[in-house]
Amino acid sequence: MIAVIDYGVGNLFSLSSSLSFLGLENKVTSSAADVRAASHIILPGVGAFGDAMEKLSATGLVPVLREEAAKGKPLLGICLGMQMLFEKSYEYGEHKGLCLLSGEVCPLEPDLAAAEYTYKVPHIGWNALHLERPECPLLKNTSEGDHVYFVHSYYAKHCGDALAASAEYGVAVPGAVWRGSVYGCQFHPEKSGAVGLRILQAFAEL
Repeated sequence: MIAVIDYGVGNLFSLSSSLSFLGLENKVTSSAADVRAASHIILPGVGAFGDAMEKLSATGLVPVLREEAAKGKPLLGICLGMQMLFEKSYEYGEHKGLCLLSGEVCPLEPDLAAAEYTYKVPHIGWNALHLERPECPLLKNTSEGDHVYFVHSYYAKHCGDALAASAEYGVAVPGAVWRGSVYGCQFHPEKSGAVGLRILQAFAEL
């Protein structure tokens, strides 16, 4: 069973529906017992980092997620959920993340401006993936140049060898990250058509 973490942030219906479409048993939950009993965990999220971390902390699941990841249980963060896997974010202040991956989350806009690009923020739309680490198990059904759907204004930086795939949006945006049993997608696989479904299927097979 895949536990989809419900902490009041994110559109959980489309993600759960995508998993069910693939025939994957899943449960939207905020229960520590469910998370511990699950074979896989997905941490979705949209909105502001600080607010999301506060709401996640209120569920009591922060230590549970860290414990389960340390045991090697597959954990996938999606969009804001991926950003929360890192050490900290500078979205409306400085906020501590789950610290499961090294790196920080920074605003896109000043980096685009510094590079003299006039791309719109938030970054919304379909972009091609460049596979930095094709051996990443999450990407086993993904090909170079496959397009996925992004919606974000902040992005991960300094994530080192955890970078599994990137997308070009004036700057190189980490699209997927991976270290051990911890995975993340900045894009929304549940909104990325057949490509996204293949990524969710690959995660379920870990």
